[in-house]
Amino acid sequence: MSNSDYLNAGQISGVFGVKGFVKVFSFTQPRENILQYSPWILRKNNQVREIKVIGGQRQGNAVVAELEGIVDRDVALALMGSEILILKQQLPKPQPGEYYWADLVGLQVETQTGVKLGQVDHLLETGANDVLVVLDGEIERLIPFLQQQIVLKIDLEAGLMVVDWDPDF
Repeated sequence: MSNSDYLNAGQISGVFGVKGFVKVFSFTQPRENILQYSPWILRKNNQVREIKVIGGQRQGNAVVAELEGIVDRDVALALMGSEILILKQQLPKPQPGEYYWADLVGLQVETQTGVKLGQVDHLLETGANDVLVVLDGEIERLIPFLQQQIVLKIDLEAGLMVVDWDPDF
């Protein structure tokens, strides 16, 4: 199982009822979209298990899911803490100019003049706009993800992002 083929879509955070349903903290938007991706690859303590999603629904901030073969609360409890991985190929193709965060993580970032700023470590959702967290050794830069204003070019094949950003900032 190559980690580059999978995305972490959520985590099993609890159980719901006595029939083996699980509570899920979903990273998808909207949260209930995680139910559309089946099978899930559950990973916990370096053990991996593939399981089909039978059904589910949103329940407040969580999602409740019914999983194939899980019909008992005790069995569901054993799944708590499992990461929910899905194959990247299960996701719809992004529109031109749209990117999944997972595709941006790891890109090298440089200015228009070729000054290397580091590598995208992760992104933050701030409400106004997403922010790239770019690491270069001990230096951390927070760069707004504003396409055509600050982010000028993204080349996924080359692993490169070009930005209009002051290297001293």
